[in-house]
This record gives sequence, C-alpha cells and structure tokens, in this order.
Amino acid sequence: MEDLDRKFKKAFELASAMTEKLPPDIMLQFYSYYKHATTNDSMVIPSGNDRIRNAFKLNAYFQIANISADEAKIEYIKLVEKYTGEKIS
Repeated sequence: MEDLDRKFKKAFELASAMTEKLPPDIMLQFYSYYKHATTNDSMVIPSGNDRIRNAFKLNAYFQIANISADEAKIEYIKLVEKYTGEKIS
C-alpha cells in the first residue's frame, strides 16, 4: 500500500495546485473521496458555516461511504488524472 499512498499524496499535490475552476458536482467528488480516504472516523462533520454547502458535502460523502479508504484513494487519483490530464505513476 505504500505505492498507493505515494500516488495519493502526489494526486493531492496536483489537485491542490489546480487553478481551473471545476463544477460544484466535481468538487464534491474530490471532497468526498479525499475525506473518505483520510478520515479514520466514521463520523464526518463537514467544515464551514454554510449549512447548505455542508449538506451537499455530507450527501456526497454518504454516497461513497460504502467503499474502503483504499478504494477512495484510487478513485481520487483517477479524478485527479482526469481533470489534470496527468498520469500519476
């Protein structure tokens, strides 16, 4: 799993450096996969003061909550590759 963690870290760095504005539904996918991959607690509370935005974040998270953290990392990497055009190896 070290290779997966390395790829995930690289994907996060690429995603963090993105300047392109993505649609909200795609941003929610990024959020939910990242949150699921990095949170060990089954209780997720979205940050921020906007109740509507937090509800969308929570809904996105619940939609992928049945996958493992490693699967979330893989899906996150795929998203980054798709939206940056870079292959993470």
